[in-house]
Amino acid sequence: MNLLSKTALSATLGLAAIAAPTALLAEYPERPVSFVVPWPPGDLEDVITRFIAEDFQAEYGVPAGVVNRPGGGGGPFPGAIEVATAPADGYTIGSFIIAVPVVGPQIGIPELDPNPFEPLGNFLTYPFVIVAGADAPYDDMAGLAAYAQENDVVLGHFGAPLIPTQVTFAAAAALDFSFASDAAFDMLDCNTLASGDVDVMNTTLQLILPCLDQVKVLASVGGERISLTPDAPTVSEIVPELDIALWNGLFVHRDTPQDVRDRIIAVAERTIASERVQQLAAETGALVYWQNAEEATAQIEHDIATLGVISGMLE
Repeated sequence: MNLLSKTALSATLGLAAIAAPTALLAEYPERPVSFVVPWPPGDLEDVITRFIAEDFQAEYGVPAGVVNRPGGGGGPFPGAIEVATAPADGYTIGSFIIAVPVVGPQIGIPELDPNPFEPLGNFLTYPFVIVAGADAPYDDMAGLAAYAQENDVVLGHFGAPLIPTQVTFAAAAALDFSFASDAAFDMLDCNTLASGDVDVMNTTLQLILPCLDQVKVLASVGGERISLTPDAPTVSEIVPELDIALWNGLFVHRDTPQDVRDRIIAVAERTIASERVQQLAAETGALVYWQNAEEATAQIEHDIATLGVISGMLE
């Protein structure tokens, strides 16, 4: 081989080496993609994430679906660990509540500290409520506070470290009462109240829609009242320091390539803007939107500061 041929071959191999990683990344996705929801099926984040997965599959022609990883009363953290320990290649995507990046790094879980995730974007603010049975001898948080001074009240929640639970405990402290006991559940729906296992629970409105006319919504957790329960005040109206939103978003490991993130985001944005998702928002009172990665990161920083205030109230 003459010198000219060797030079040409070297140049060709060099270009191929440079182009190879780009070509490999351009193939994403080429195998099944999992969206991990760390809760049982049926709630809003699960339903909307399933829509995103369906649209992802239609767009890219590879299998995509939701994998539910409930934590057995341990909140979303087992599911979050699964995403944290998966390869950072975009084939395992987390659909996470606020607690994963805000609380997860603070409660002694090695896989989550430091926070291994970065947001692709937030898409949902839960209509989260504090609710009692229809036969409860109180109609609002003030009535609950007065009743709990003389009677035992049992609280059901999704996990003690989670923000809705912390907000509920902080509201009780501000109103000068405490719950006699509390317990974590994977599911808090109409059956939970009907069974008598709890007197009060904090849950999403979606899970109690079938019995909404048979319960009392004492308050909602978030920055504004829920359209389906306009007479129930927000907790922050009662205790202004407790102004925090309960959102859900898509997250990937921080080492995930940007072009992979962009492909996931492109589908998710279209899904959230779709008529079926917006109709679901109207039916459930949820706030559904697309908050980009930069804005979601700022939201997380704000929520960490607010959680510090809440922690101070519970000391």
